[in-house]
Amino acid sequence: MLSRSFLKAGHTPTLLSAFLYFDLSFMVWVILGPLGVAIAKDFALDAAQKGLMVAVPVLAGALLRLAAGVLVDHIGPKRTGILAQLVVLAGLSAAWFLGVHSYHHVLILGVVLGVAGASFAIALPLASRWYPPEHQGLALGIAGAGNSGTALAALFAPGLAQAYGWNNVIGLACLPLLVAFVVFLICAKDAPNRPAPKALGEYLDVLKTADAWWLMLLYGVTFGGFVGLSSSLTIYFNAEYGLSPVTAGFFTAACVFAGSFIRPVGGAIADRFGGVRTLTVVYMLAALGLALASFHAPSVWIALLVLLFSMMALGAGNGAVFQLAPQRFGKEIGVVTGLVGMTGGVGGFYLAASLGWAKQATGSYQAGLLAFAGLALIALVCLTGVKARWRRTWIAGPEAAGSPSRV
Repeated sequence: MLSRSFLKAGHTPTLLSAFLYFDLSFMVWVILGPLGVAIAKDFALDAAQKGLMVAVPVLAGALLRLAAGVLVDHIGPKRTGILAQLVVLAGLSAAWFLGVHSYHHVLILGVVLGVAGASFAIALPLASRWYPPEHQGLALGIAGAGNSGTALAALFAPGLAQAYGWNNVIGLACLPLLVAFVVFLICAKDAPNRPAPKALGEYLDVLKTADAWWLMLLYGVTFGGFVGLSSSLTIYFNAEYGLSPVTAGFFTAACVFAGSFIRPVGGAIADRFGGVRTLTVVYMLAALGLALASFHAPSVWIALLVLLFSMMALGAGNGAVFQLAPQRFGKEIGVVTGLVGMTGGVGGFYLAASLGWAKQATGSYQAGLLAFAGLALIALVCLTGVKARWRRTWIAGPEAAGSPSRV
């Protein structure tokens, strides 16, 4: 998968530093989910409050991705990444030092964690601009595999909270973030072909293009499903199957690792067979998996297998969407990444919040999962409607003539 031409095409230190920054930022972005059982116990939260608690960082990250995307195109991804990392480090340090003493404080912390979620709109353009179209799927898949940071949170946060208290885990999270910050400072480099800055209003012109909205919808389902489940599964396994927070975290980590590390595979498959073909299969599999997950499995192991399947489908879809985006919006990739990433976060907010609301109202997560499976089918219908036009109009240049497979 890592061919010699790929290794020669870009800038490996930048790609790896983008991955590390993205990975550890995502770790803290969703950290309230793995800590959710302990936080809910301390503040006596109901199911709806727990759902909102894990959904707020996702929504904040979604909205901040737009601002981050504009900054990337205006001042460059490296400077934007440095600024964002400093904000997150300062916010976590303040929360640890001053303490988090109420549910409202938790929600405020969630907004700060949203800055870490905005790393998506920084790390992906940083990597993307170094690679030609034929390697975009794999390059963005590798950088985007930083989604695995959500697994690190699920793997370590519950155990550390049990040993040291969940508030101290917030302070401990600063240590790996500092490592990523130093690596980013030393290794990351803006690509030489960065477009010249424009007036800020010009960046939003892409919203006048229908293709931007279609990509936003497609990613709203794939990434929304991925991050919504990543934020919620520790609470889900604890509530539905009585697993301890630590064991529930291990189960969540397995699901997230599966979805994260298949993202580059999804990108590479899209490079080979086309993003549209890959996404067509992805949405069918994701809808099937989420529908099956909505029915309470008789065994936690069966539930784990179904959710692993669902997360892998969604993870592959994340890679496929970002194989398509640079082909259509190469010059505006920063702001498009921000916009598309924003809707991905909105989808995650919806799923995480709806699971909590469904549990509170009906005593089951089924309605929330079935509704999102329905969204996957809607995305499939929309993709089917636009694919012919995309394949006809996105192919440009003599090297692409007669070769529509990349779309």
